[in-house]
Amino acid sequence: MARMLQENVVTYKTPALAHIFHSFPHLNVSGHHVNSAFAPRSELYLESLGILGSIPSVWLIITMFLLLIYLMTRCCDRKPRPRHSIVVLKWTLAIFTVLSCGAVGVSLYGNDDLHNGVVQFQTSARALDDLIISVKNQTLDIEILLQVNIHDKLTSIEDIIDLPVPNLTARAQIVTALNTLIGNAASTLTNIRGISSSLRGVYLTSFIDDVYLMESIRWPLTMGVLSILLVFCVILLFGVARHSRCALIMFSVFGLFAVIISWLTASIYLTAAVALGDFCVNPNEWLERDWTPSSLRPDTLSFYTTCEGSNNPTGSTRTNPFGMAIRHASTSVDATNYQLDIVTRLAKTLYPPSTTKEDMPLLLQRIRMDVENAARMVSALPASLECRQIHVQYNRALHATCDLALFGLALMLVASIVSGIFFTILVWLDSHTWIYIRKKQDYAKAEERDPFLGRPGSTASSSQSHGHQMTTLTRNQGSYYYPLFISHPTPAQHAQNHPA
Repeated sequence: MARMLQENVVTYKTPALAHIFHSFPHLNVSGHHVNSAFAPRSELYLESLGILGSIPSVWLIITMFLLLIYLMTRCCDRKPRPRHSIVVLKWTLAIFTVLSCGAVGVSLYGNDDLHNGVVQFQTSARALDDLIISVKNQTLDIEILLQVNIHDKLTSIEDIIDLPVPNLTARAQIVTALNTLIGNAASTLTNIRGISSSLRGVYLTSFIDDVYLMESIRWPLTMGVLSILLVFCVILLFGVARHSRCALIMFSVFGLFAVIISWLTASIYLTAAVALGDFCVNPNEWLERDWTPSSLRPDTLSFYTTCEGSNNPTGSTRTNPFGMAIRHASTSVDATNYQLDIVTRLAKTLYPPSTTKEDMPLLLQRIRMDVENAARMVSALPASLECRQIHVQYNRALHATCDLALFGLALMLVASIVSGIFFTILVWLDSHTWIYIRKKQDYAKAEERDPFLGRPGSTASSSQSHGHQMTTLTRNQGSYYYPLFISHPTPAQHAQNHPA
C-alpha cells in the first residue's frame, strides 16, 4: 500500500472501509437520525459521534462492575481451598495471554500504518502548500515590479518631460504614449492582484504544523501504552511459569488497568474512524462547503479538486478560473512593452542625455528590463496555476488519509476491542487461579504439623525431640508406661539375679 502511494496518483476512489464506517447509524440523544455528511462544525453531528464513541465506554462500565463484584467475592471468601491440580487453568491463562499479546501486536501494526499515513499526508500537503506559496511569490514579485520599480522610474521620467523642449508635438506624443503605458501597467497590476487576493486566504502551513505536533505526541504515546500492555502480559506469563502467587495477584490489578485502557482507546478509535469515514466518502463536498476561504470562490476550489479532463482521452477540460485574468495581464504587459517602444523612440531625439540631469534613455532601458521580467513572470503563471500538479498532490493526500491511515485506524479499533475482551477473560481466570496457590507460610505450618512434609533436618530434630519425650515419660510414670521395645535378660543374667 505504501508503494502504491509513491506512484503518480491522478484519481481517487472511496475505499470500502470508508463506506463501512459511514454506514454506521448517526443518532442524536433523542434517537433520531442525523445527516452523516462530515460536518465538524455541526453540534448535531458531533453529538452523534459522541453517542457512537460512548458505546465501548458503556461496555467498559458494565465489565468493570461485574469484575469488581467477582473480585470482591474472591477477597471475602476465607474458606480453605482443597489442593488440586491447576494445570488446565495455567494452560488456559497462557493461551489467552499469548492471544492478548497478538492483539496488542496487531494494534502496534495498525499504529505504524496510521503513522505512515499521517507522514505521507504531511508530505503531500507540504508539496501542495509549496505550490500555492510559489504562485503567491510570483504574483508578489510582479506587483513589486509594476508598482514599485516601474512607478519610481516613471516619476523620474515625468519630471524630465516637464522640462521645456523645442518640439511640443513630439512631447505631446510622448505624454500620450506614457499615459497609455501607465494604464496598461495598471491593468496588468489589477489582474495580478485579483489572482493574489484569491489565494491570500489559502494558508496550509499552520494546519500542517498542527498535524505534525499532534502526531509527534500521539505516535510515541500510543507506542508507550501498548508497550505497557505487553509488560502486563509478561508479568502474567512469569506468574504462570513460576507458579508465583505474587505475580498473579499483581496482574489482577494491572489487568483491570489493561481492560480500562483497551475499551477507552476503542471508544476514541471508533469515533475517529467514523468521522474519517464520513470525510473520505465525499471530501470535495466538505472542502467546498465548510473549508473554502472567503477570498476563494467555490468553483475555483472545485476546479483543482476535480481537475476534470486532466486524464480524459477526449481532451475536454474545464476553463481555468484564473485563465481570463492571466490573459488580460499578458495582453496588458505586451501593450505596455509596445508603448514603451514608442516613448523610447521619441525620447532619443527629444531628450538626449546631455540635456537632462538624468539619462532618460537609461531610465527607459531599466523600465524595459522590469517590464520584460514582468512579462516573463506572467507567462509562467499558467503552468503554475495548471490544475494537474495540484490535483495530484491533493489526491496523494487523500490516499494517504483515506487508504493507509484509515486502514491503520480500523486495525487499532478491532485490536482494542479484542484486547479488551481477552484482558477481561484473563482477569477472571487469573483471579480464579491464584486462590489455589498456597502461601509459603502455609507450607511452613504444614512442616510443623507433619514431619514427613518437611526438610530432612526438620524430620531428624522432630524425631530426637519425640525420643526425649518418650524417655521422660518412662522415667516419671514408672509402671504406668511400657516402652515399645523391652529387652529380655539372658539365662545367665537371670541365674545371677535369682540364685537357687
